[in-house]
Amino acid sequence: MAYAAGGLPEAFNLIVATHVTMCDECRARLESFEAVGGALIESDLCAEMSPGALGDTLSRLCETPSPETYVTADDCAGDTLVPAPLTDYVGREFGQVKWRSLGGGVRQAVLDTGGAATARLLHIPAGKKLPEHGHKGLEATLVLQGAFSDADGRFARGDVEIAGMDLDHTPVAEHGEDCICLAVTDAPLKFSGWLPRIAQPFIGI
Repeated sequence: MAYAAGGLPEAFNLIVATHVTMCDECRARLESFEAVGGALIESDLCAEMSPGALGDTLSRLCETPSPETYVTADDCAGDTLVPAPLTDYVGREFGQVKWRSLGGGVRQAVLDTGGAATARLLHIPAGKKLPEHGHKGLEATLVLQGAFSDADGRFARGDVEIAGMDLDHTPVAEHGEDCICLAVTDAPLKFSGWLPRIAQPFIGI
């Protein structure tokens, strides 16, 4: 609902937009929220517009990329193509992502979203795990390829795990396929081990 109303930071907008390209049920819910918002706007009193508002809006519409430049949810079935909302950040294929090593085979790519929240792609090799950690705020993790499991259960492609300050976990990628996730946080993580805590200022997580 906050996404439909335009009230989320860019990083959280990105994860919601990406998820709804992969989830028919959530896309339908989003459309219903947007319909409610549209009805409220139509029923509201008129507001005075600046003299150049119409021209500015029309010129921006002309700048919008054509639909064929985007990757659809169906196009992503092979798990090598990036869902449409992410393409402006990382390119059309996961092979184009500029990864940075976090150690133990795990890699990340911090996305340029600005604001208080941070978005990053995580690449976890099959069978490997992230260090045990808790949260000082909210963490939302969307699986883009493969699957992982933790204390909350199993999360596969298209699934989102919401972790708050009450959850400590150790995500483990399933065997057979590397796991790629989009993770968004609004506060630094709380690592249990001393080595991740020492490295934390340098890896920005």
